[in-house]
Amino acid sequence: MADHSLDNRKYVIGGIATAIVIVYVIRLFFLQIMSDDYRKSADSNAFFKKIEYPSRGVITDRNGKLLVYNEPSYDLMVIMNEQKGHIDTLEFCKALGITPEFYKKRMDEIKDRNKNPGYSRFTQQVFMSQVSEQEFAVFQEKMFRFPGFYVQKRSVRQYHYPYAAHVLGDVAEVSPADIEEDEYYQAGDYIGKLGIERYYEKQLRGEKGVQILLRDVHGRIKGKYNNGQYDRRPVPGKDLTLSIDINLQALGERLLEGKIGSIVAIEPSTGEVLCMVSSPTYDPRKMAGRNRGKNHLALSRNVWKPLLNRSIMGQYPPGSTFKTSQALTFLTEGVLSPGTSLPCYHGFQFRGLHVGCHGHASPLPLVPAISTSCNAYFCWGLYYMIGNRKKYGSVQNAMNTWRDYMVSMGFGYKLGIDLPGEKRGLIPNADFYDNAYKGSWNGLTIISISIGQGEVNLTPLQIANLGATIANRGYYITPHVVKRVKGEPLDTAYTARHYTKASRAAYDYVVAGMRSAVERGTCRAANRGDYLVCGKTGTAQNRGHDHSVFMGFAPMDNPKIAISVYVENGGFGADYGVPIGSLMMEQYINGKLSEASEARARDFQSRRIAYGMGNR
Repeated sequence: MADHSLDNRKYVIGGIATAIVIVYVIRLFFLQIMSDDYRKSADSNAFFKKIEYPSRGVITDRNGKLLVYNEPSYDLMVIMNEQKGHIDTLEFCKALGITPEFYKKRMDEIKDRNKNPGYSRFTQQVFMSQVSEQEFAVFQEKMFRFPGFYVQKRSVRQYHYPYAAHVLGDVAEVSPADIEEDEYYQAGDYIGKLGIERYYEKQLRGEKGVQILLRDVHGRIKGKYNNGQYDRRPVPGKDLTLSIDINLQALGERLLEGKIGSIVAIEPSTGEVLCMVSSPTYDPRKMAGRNRGKNHLALSRNVWKPLLNRSIMGQYPPGSTFKTSQALTFLTEGVLSPGTSLPCYHGFQFRGLHVGCHGHASPLPLVPAISTSCNAYFCWGLYYMIGNRKKYGSVQNAMNTWRDYMVSMGFGYKLGIDLPGEKRGLIPNADFYDNAYKGSWNGLTIISISIGQGEVNLTPLQIANLGATIANRGYYITPHVVKRVKGEPLDTAYTARHYTKASRAAYDYVVAGMRSAVERGTCRAANRGDYLVCGKTGTAQNRGHDHSVFMGFAPMDNPKIAISVYVENGGFGADYGVPIGSLMMEQYINGKLSEASEARARDFQSRRIAYGMGNR
C-alpha cells in the first residue's frame, strides 16, 4: 500500500515556500516601485537639487512710489539623512544666537509628521527662516562643522510706508493646508496671507528655478550635473501698480486716528480705489521678518480688531446716504415725480407710526428733501411703492422690484473687489419678510429701510460705490485696487460697466439734490469755491452713539473722486463725516491741503472718540 503522507508533505512545503517567495516579491515591488524612499535615498546620494527662489514682484502706488520691495535674507536648511556623527550643539547654537532648548524643540517639530506632513529625511527642511545677512555672515564661517546644514538664499518683504496695511497684506510661511492646495509649495516656502499679497499671489510669486548638482561618495558637491543641462532658472514675479494714492491714504489714516471706521475713495470713471482706510490699523512693517508670528498673535487678540478691514468686512446701516438710492427708485418707477411735495410733521406720522425728523420747511419736493435729508419724504415714497397693488399686484412683487433696483446698484452681494474677505451686506427681499412676519406685513412694517435703517446693511465700499454710480449718472465699474499687472492686461471684470435700473433723468435730479445739500443743506461744511462738491450725510442709529456717515463726489461734472466716510459713534454726519470727506477730496483734487485745511486736519487727527465695549 502506497504511503501518500510524504507526497502531501511535499506539496505543503512547496506551498509554504511559494508563499514566502510571493511575499518577498510583493515587498520588493512596493519598496522599489511603489515607494520612493530608495529613489530619494539614491538621488540624495548622487544629486543635490538646489532650489532657486524668484524675486517677488514689487508694488508701487498709482504715481510710481515704491510701497513694497524685497531685501535679501537666508533660510537655514537641514537634511536629516546627512547628519552623520556628532554635532556640537552648543557651538551651533552660539553661532546662530539661539538656545539649546530652541534647537531641540525645532528638530522635534521638523520630525513630527503631524506638524510637518511633508517631512522626509532625504529632503531639505527649514530649520530657521529669515536669517539676516549679519547672522548669516557669522554662521557661514563655521558651517563646515555642521554636516547636513545648508543655507538657502531668499528674500523678505519690506514696506516703505507705515500705511495701507489692510490693502497690502503680508507674506508668511506656508501652512500644511497651503501645501495640500497647491503642489507648487513645499515646507518653508512663503505665500501671501492677506490683502493683495494673497489675492495676486500667483502673479507676485514668480516661478522657482533649480540647480542639479553632483555629489561624490562623501556627499561633497562636485559641480553641475550634465553641465547644467537640466537646470531651470527662476522666473521673477510680476510687479504690481496699485490704484492707491499713498499720500491720500496717509491723510485718511491720520484723520481716523483714535476713531473706529473707514474711508473709501474711488475714481468713478475707472473704478480704481484711490484709498482704503480702516481704523484702527497697524504698521505693515510689523508683519515682516521673524517677529511676524508674535506680532500677528498680538493683533489678533486686540479687542478693537485692527486686523479687520472694515472697508470691505464691516456691515453697517448706511443711514441717510441710502436715501439717494430710494429717490432713484421712486422716480424711475413713477412712484413719485420730481415735483411731488410730501408733508413732514417733524417726521413721518401715519396710523400711529412715527419716524422722527429734524425741523425744516414742509411740504417738500424731491431736491429739497435730499438737501435737508427729510425722513418723512422717503418713508412716504416707500409706503406708496410697497402698497401700490394696482402696479405690482402684491406687496411681495413690489418688494422684490425694490430689491432688484438695490441689487443693480451694487448692494446685497459682493461687488467683487480684488481683495480677499469682502462681505455682501444685506438687502432684504419678500421671502425675508414673509419668513419674519409669517406673510403678514406691509410698507409700514418695513418703513425704516427707506432711510437706511432696519434690516439694510452695506459695507463702506458699497457706500463709496453708490457715490461713484451717481457721479457717473447711472453705472459703475467694479472697484479694484490694482491698476496694472506688469506684462498682462487687466482682468475685464475691472473694465466693464454695470448699469443700474434707474433712469438717467432720475440721476440728474439726485445730483441736483446732493449739490443743494452742499450749498444750503446738511453738507455745507464741504462747500468750496474752486470746485463743486455733491454730498449726502448720514446719521446711522446705533445701540450707543449714532454713526457719522458721508457719501459724496467732486467735481460735480467730470468727477475725479467719489468717497464714503464712516465713523462709528461719531454722531451726526456733519460732525465727522462731512469735514473728513471734504479734506480728503481737497487732498486728491488739489494734490495738497491749504494751510487752513491742514490745521483742520491736525484738529481731527487729535480728536479721540471714547469707545466702550458696550457700544461695539
